[in-house]
Amino acid sequence: MIKLKRAYEPPSKEDGERILVERLWPRGLTKEKAKIDLWMKDVSPSPELRKWFSHDPAKWEEFCRRYRSELDGHTDLIKELRAKGRKGTLTFVYAAKDEEHNSALLLKEAVEGRVKGRK
Repeated sequence: MIKLKRAYEPPSKEDGERILVERLWPRGLTKEKAKIDLWMKDVSPSPELRKWFSHDPAKWEEFCRRYRSELDGHTDLIKELRAKGRKGTLTFVYAAKDEEHNSALLLKEAVEGRVKGRK
């Protein structure tokens, strides 16, 4: 099971392993408060893609296409996350305010093998 949670929400026992899936550490959040077990920077969108998207919902569909393409180059990290998921609950921790347009959603789909239009 994979859950998604904003970095600014308090951690809970139900989170299981908390994995930060952002390239940058969330602003104003201490490591003690975050309770992050693993920081996987390389599975997050590239700096260029992150800057281009700039959390603009109008760019969402194109962002999805581009980020999925980037994830195709990180099959080793996807496999690592799948293996961790088989052992217990994972919570992908992300910093974006928008809960409907963020890379953690797409990463969750990829790890669960539910990417639309793909096997």
